[in-house]
Amino acid sequence: VDKADFGSGTSAAPSRLIHGGLKYLETGEFGLVAQSTLERNLLLKNAPHFVHPLPTIIPIFSWSNGIWAALRTLLGAKSAPRSRGALLIKIGLAIYDYFGSRNQVMPRHRMISRREALGDMPALTKAIVAVGSYYDAKVSHPERLVFELIADGLAANPASAAANYAALTSSADGLLTFAQPRGQTLAVRPKVVVNAAGPWIDHVNAALGAPSKLIGGTKGSHIILKHDELVRSLAGRMIYFEADDGRICLVYEYLGHALVGSSDIKADNPDTVRCEDDEIDYFLESLRSLLPGFAFARDQIVYAYSGVRPLPSSDAATPGLISRDHSAPVAEAEGARPFPIVSLVGGKWTTFRGFAEEVADAVLKRLQRSRKVTTRSLPIGGGKGFPESAAARARWLAEAASALPADRGRLDRLLSRYGTTARRIAQHESAWSAEDRLPNLRDYDLAEIDYIARNESVEHLADIVMRRTTLAIGGGLTLGDLHRIADVAARALGWDSPRMTREINQVVSELGRRNHMRLEPVREPSVAS
Repeated sequence: VDKADFGSGTSAAPSRLIHGGLKYLETGEFGLVAQSTLERNLLLKNAPHFVHPLPTIIPIFSWSNGIWAALRTLLGAKSAPRSRGALLIKIGLAIYDYFGSRNQVMPRHRMISRREALGDMPALTKAIVAVGSYYDAKVSHPERLVFELIADGLAANPASAAANYAALTSSADGLLTFAQPRGQTLAVRPKVVVNAAGPWIDHVNAALGAPSKLIGGTKGSHIILKHDELVRSLAGRMIYFEADDGRICLVYEYLGHALVGSSDIKADNPDTVRCEDDEIDYFLESLRSLLPGFAFARDQIVYAYSGVRPLPSSDAATPGLISRDHSAPVAEAEGARPFPIVSLVGGKWTTFRGFAEEVADAVLKRLQRSRKVTTRSLPIGGGKGFPESAAARARWLAEAASALPADRGRLDRLLSRYGTTARRIAQHESAWSAEDRLPNLRDYDLAEIDYIARNESVEHLADIVMRRTTLAIGGGLTLGDLHRIADVAARALGWDSPRMTREINQVVSELGRRNHMRLEPVREPSVAS
């Protein structure tokens, strides 16, 4: 049950990495790094349609800095190294390789000379002494991965249910009541409640009669730049770098643009966070220092986003020292609340499966039931039967093209976007043809938008453009595209003209307010009295 759309909160605002957490080594979270590297490797196998290897380089600015500071941090000091030299990076990458050797699917690290690094990337600052090179992974569409996990769960157990836009309205005598769209009500009498509300955990616990102070969230913001020179120079790699103040930042190619992040700032209200001007200035200045061969300016920003990490409440001196590990404290049943509440505190995208497995096992034990399925090697959504080699892809496309009313080009696009779910989308019978395209984003056809609107729990236009697809975050969405998408959604969902106009204006407003993306609103037609 989600008060908004599935995956619309913190899950939609990560750095879009599936990573082992190299920087967590310096705070001594070796267990977290071990679990994260394992889960990264599993996701590369279980969700190959969304999770891909990401070659990464670390610019290094000294040979030996940071050793003593790292040792002090491991021994409990309240500060992390501001500068990490080649020796420290080498040790860290060797440990990282060791932890990542379980279910290993990617190459080990190597160190690169200054001459080779600058020859390969001339725009890089000449202040480097060497570069570390290793592999992590990225996730192209985390919002859709959330939806696929829910859809898989519903398909596996017909007795299960999922509801978005269901706000808790009352909790009395063990009965939870939720208000749903179109005046519907959902009532549940739970035996156990799992609170997975992220930075809203304390709010939910208070509403359930179990006040808590579990969360000490920090805000992470990102910007996406249209910068073709930078994208070409990156050549598919991520630069994981120290900013001038010692904070760790990153930049890599995402949907043809450059994704830059991230901040780490204490935040109390997850409902109001946005990428602020001072964060944008910080990112741009960090890039100018790292890549003096390129120019960076605000007018290159096509999208920005921000979310709150549901970290544990902490008195750490800096946000970077707050643990990124997870825990599941339980508020046992008491008084008028006959059910226990298990709160999911901390964690990160990469470890969602492992964390969920731990919590599910604990809940099953309380319910005196045993696990029937392991998710360790369970493919997710469109990752089922996904063709990972060029030859396998060619075979899949040939077989699908011979069996489905779709040409090979469309199937190829859909396979890239949705994995093997492409087959269902291609089979969808729609009033729209596959030749009916969006005005600007011609890669999308209206028949696929129609499939999403009718089959993927869509309640609002924003669900389509911001979560079921990457239309908004891709930075190329126009008002003309938005009107066409709204028209398709209106026909699928029964919206009248005023509702369609409100949906368009809500998206325009949210993109402008939260995402630094400017689209002109349309005027709502007057309704005759």
